[in-house]
Amino acid sequence: MILALDVGNSNITGGVFEGETLVLQFRKTTSQNLTSDEIGIFLLTVLRENGIDPSKIERIGICSVVPPINYSLSSGILKYLKVEPLFIQAGIKTGLKLKFPNPKEIGADLIADSIGAAALFPDKDLIIVDLGTATTITPVSRNREFTGGTIFPGLKMSVQALASGTSRLPHVEIAKTTRACGNSTISAIQAGIFYGTAGAVKEICSTYMTEVFNGSEALIIGTGGLSRIFEDYSLFDKIIPELTLIGVKKALELNP
Repeated sequence: MILALDVGNSNITGGVFEGETLVLQFRKTTSQNLTSDEIGIFLLTVLRENGIDPSKIERIGICSVVPPINYSLSSGILKYLKVEPLFIQAGIKTGLKLKFPNPKEIGADLIADSIGAAALFPDKDLIIVDLGTATTITPVSRNREFTGGTIFPGLKMSVQALASGTSRLPHVEIAKTTRACGNSTISAIQAGIFYGTAGAVKEICSTYMTEVFNGSEALIIGTGGLSRIFEDYSLFDKIIPELTLIGVKKALELNP
């Protein structure tokens, strides 16, 4: 079995693969203050409570965008699961051509998403939209060239910015809306967040078709915890919330 961990700014998402099947997914709030013991005990507990023998975990891969927690992650996993984890980063085998002046600047999540998408959709130009704490939009050519991307505040961050930066605008729940013109403060904010994100994604993806793919169409993949909010909006060709975990698994296969 393989354990894949996606360590984001808001949540740690984990997945256990048995062969090609994702048999377990779990989530924990990210905290930079987590100790190695807390991490190790959490992983042991969540595996056992879901009927998985921790000794069956043969390999572990980690995609982390929170460097301060990496040492505790590595130490806790080694101590409690007896496995040396592989961190996704520039320098490991990715199957990608990182056309970037400084590959070390590339986020582990972007690399993992790109590895996973390239494995699932070979011979296609791809645009990967990851709706997490930040929204990232990454083009990957059918030749597996990674040339850069776009980053802007995610949906939750946008809501928090409005609530904290103004005197009267409240913190609202992120929700799909059917009207761009809200008839209350709450519905107006929700419409702005939903349609503002959708509009930005559409414009950037459209520009990529010309700027990156020379007028060719690319497959647009949505991933991340909030990707399904756009499920009925025709924003994406495919929605694969677990894409990062798939990418971590594929990275382990490329780095035996």
